[in-house]
Amino acid sequence: MPKNQFRMLRSALAGVEAVEAETHHSFARHTHEQFGIGLISSGAQKSLSGRGMVEAEAGEIITVNPNEVHDGAPIGEGRSWRILYFDPAIVTGLSRDIAESGAARSEIPHPVIRNPRIAVRFETLFGAVTAGTTDALLLEELLLQLVADVMRERAEREERPAVPASIRAARDLIDGDPLAAVSLADLSRESGLSRFQVLRGFARATGLTPHAYLVQARIHIARRLIAQGTPLADAAFASGFADQSHMTRVFVRKYGLSPRSYAGAFS
Repeated sequence: MPKNQFRMLRSALAGVEAVEAETHHSFARHTHEQFGIGLISSGAQKSLSGRGMVEAEAGEIITVNPNEVHDGAPIGEGRSWRILYFDPAIVTGLSRDIAESGAARSEIPHPVIRNPRIAVRFETLFGAVTAGTTDALLLEELLLQLVADVMRERAEREERPAVPASIRAARDLIDGDPLAAVSLADLSRESGLSRFQVLRGFARATGLTPHAYLVQARIHIARRLIAQGTPLADAAFASGFADQSHMTRVFVRKYGLSPRSYAGAFS
């Protein structure tokens, strides 16, 4: 695959997206609505994660939880990876099965996993998913084994601190209607904080400024609409962007591939 290229591949599993990339691109902070489990194929990268700054190199598993703010930059010339994104319902459902007794985990505990056996499991599942395998039992087994592996890795730290109630109220205002125009004054009123306090507190608690959080919420809407087959111009309008070009710029900046390339994997 040429350098600095992202490819969205057709997936044999509903609710699972497959992407491969080879790039020196540095990603700004962003989130995904899905769980992500991937494998660094070559090179290395450093990234912010829910557990702080981490580094991953060739042969290591990388993970991300839904709505976990992260970024990514190469260490050296560049890196390549393959990754599967899973709708949250898939992973949470499997997590309940894996738990058997007690509470199921709601997130993957490690952003980087150094385990050759899990890397092999990922490669096997990725290959089956992208080769168009129709053996439902095989796909189910491979998926369950991989999720069990990454969920069972012991967490090294306690859960992240809870978001303060004041910031949660401001965040909920955006989450309640991401298409609505919102100002710092609105967020200030909702949270009971000054505009500066809400700006500073929001960034500290979520990893994003209120504006960046709003744009991220809108691009999530656009992604879902595009996956459903909505024409790109209509998806841009329905998700609150000024036009298709604006949506495309944000989409590429966040995910590395264009909305058209993304849509092609579902056509």
